[in-house]
Amino acid sequence: MSAAEAPDNVEARLYSAPADYVDSDHPDIRAYAADAVSPHAPAADRARRFYLAAREIRYDYDLDYGDLEIYRASSVLRAGRGYCVGKAALFAALCRAGGIPARVAFADVTNHLSSERLREKMGTNFFAWHGFTEVNLAGRWIKASPTFNATLCARFGVAPLDFDGSTDALLQAFDGEGRTFMRYETLHGAFPDVPAKFLAAEMARLYPSLSRHHERAAGGMESDVAAE
Repeated sequence: MSAAEAPDNVEARLYSAPADYVDSDHPDIRAYAADAVSPHAPAADRARRFYLAAREIRYDYDLDYGDLEIYRASSVLRAGRGYCVGKAALFAALCRAGGIPARVAFADVTNHLSSERLREKMGTNFFAWHGFTEVNLAGRWIKASPTFNATLCARFGVAPLDFDGSTDALLQAFDGEGRTFMRYETLHGAFPDVPAKFLAAEMARLYPSLSRHHERAAGGMESDVAAE
């Protein structure tokens, strides 16, 4: 094996290249990444800025999970809303466009930051295939979850999750009042791209009442919380 094909170089290529859903070569992604931060800024600073950009896309679970576009980074950016997987894909795509290797990762979680409407639709607070992002900084893979935007967190009375570019930033186990917030049950690993067709099938299988066609509400979970 040549030096060019050494495992570290193969991995770097894999997690730096554009993919179907982590479409870091899309013109909108490239332009957004270029506007977000100087390409000459340190990698950790670029990653922090890209994280905030993805985090502040409005979290919205009331989506058509059979529509593969909700898993695509450029489509989430264009829509201005998305759920955890689409937002993780967006963060990864911005990082790749900004020269930082990144990948999408998945876990099953018990989520206590959810609206009554969402729990009723899902029939549970157990969320399978929660999406987050892993970025490679200073030779280490660091986990970060850009799921909940700041205004949604304010509705729930919890602090938004920050990412410092050097330590994991997964959704916290407890909120500021010490109440149970999020528990990671099973980690499924990391992938170079979103397995969108698999996820669409899993959502239909696991949460049929959430996935079936219905009139979509405006405002996402923020509107749910305000109504409750």
